Amino acid sequence: MKKIIYLLAIIPVLFFASCNKYLDILPKGKKIPQTYADFEALLRDEATVHQVPIPQAIILPNDRFVSPANLNYYKLWDINYNWKEQEDRKIYNNSDESTYYYAYSSISVCNLILEHGPTMTEATAQQRDELMATASVLRAISYYTLANYYAADYDSKTAGQLLSVPLIESADIGAPSKQVTIAEIYDYMINDIKSALPKLPNQGQTILHPGKGAAYALLSRIYLQMDNYQDALENSEKALEYNDKLYDWTAYYNANKSQIEEPANYALKKTPMDFAYVENYYFRHGQSPNYTASELSLQVERAAGFEKGDSKFASRWKLRTVVPNTYYTSTMTGFYNTQGLTTVEVYLIAAECQARQGNIQKAMDFVNKVRKTRILAANYTDLTAQNATDAIKKIQQLKQNELIHSIIPFADYKRLNKESAFATTLRKTIDGKVVQLSPTSHLWIMPFPLGATENPGNGSIKQNVEK
Repeated sequence: MKKIIYLLAIIPVLFFASCNKYLDILPKGKKIPQTYADFEALLRDEATVHQVPIPQAIILPNDRFVSPANLNYYKLWDINYNWKEQEDRKIYNNSDESTYYYAYSSISVCNLILEHGPTMTEATAQQRDELMATASVLRAISYYTLANYYAADYDSKTAGQLLSVPLIESADIGAPSKQVTIAEIYDYMINDIKSALPKLPNQGQTILHPGKGAAYALLSRIYLQMDNYQDALENSEKALEYNDKLYDWTAYYNANKSQIEEPANYALKKTPMDFAYVENYYFRHGQSPNYTASELSLQVERAAGFEKGDSKFASRWKLRTVVPNTYYTSTMTGFYNTQGLTTVEVYLIAAECQARQGNIQKAMDFVNKVRKTRILAANYTDLTAQNATDAIKKIQQLKQNELIHSIIPFADYKRLNKESAFATTLRKTIDGKVVQLSPTSHLWIMPFPLGATENPGNGSIKQNVEK
């Protein structure tokens, strides 16, 4: 494959992300991609385009087990994990630059394709249009992660006033940027996807190339975050027309039952949740794409939140004690589609939207359709709901478990914390003392890393949270 070195922000972002002065370092080389093959090769780069870690969005709601040793070493992890609201997270935020830089790395490649794509050579009009449309969808999903990580949740009453993240539309290292409002970034994402849809194929070239189903799935996610339930429902229904498959975890459990149920057997199994997972619309890594790994461990208290008989949970984690810690350790290895788009998310978006519209039975039909592929027959009975509030609470419990370690549980907490019926106060006991994380805590917004605020390039960045 031709090695391509180009004059834009992606090189320093990729190689100097941990350096505060990264914007002051110019890349070597002068070549800009020209041919379709050049541009298409860039879009397949998993480490640059298809990886966005979100460590603090997983740590804050205690969706993973973090050892005392790591909490002692990573001060920012300790603050978020133990809900130390008095601490100033900004001064420790050189240890959490990955979300910001990886997301903008992906955006930079997409900007390059969208800027120079119209003049690419050795391409048919269809190839050019599809590649540019793909880049638009990928850019939108990166902005969704950034907007939900670093800014307040979308609220129609405040979205036009509160700031979100820097909007960067060029891959040029000297390009100007502007920190836009929450309303502006959401409008931008929606317009990006809608403009791309007519040019997208029904199914992308690979699972790294979003097709129409992925685009509709992303639109449904964005509209749900905006509390626009009608448009979220319409787009979820369109997404399911392209892929409505669910993986049968009960069958997987039964096929691997002896290993799963053997208490001391921690041998790692290859995960089904990889590139070929039938629920995938689009695959995006949450961990490094350079090597296979186990999944993140779970707290005992968090594991208790899974339904009895959940074969998907039982197939992935097993209780283990390594003195002095007891936790649920991963029993799978591979690559996981934690930050992409899947059918199970779309089913549960559709379920909530139906509940919001008063269609309780339709909502629970979606819930039970998912549960039949997860809950073992000996434990399964259909869930019912008395009203919309009851239905949404049951949908949300399932969704939090199904999409654990993705950006969605964190984003859903922020979205639902605006409503008194669903606002959640998280509690736990540390050294005999009960601590809690309130729905209105400032900790639900992550501060921009120091490398970004001190060196914002050709623009300015204002912190969205005090500490």
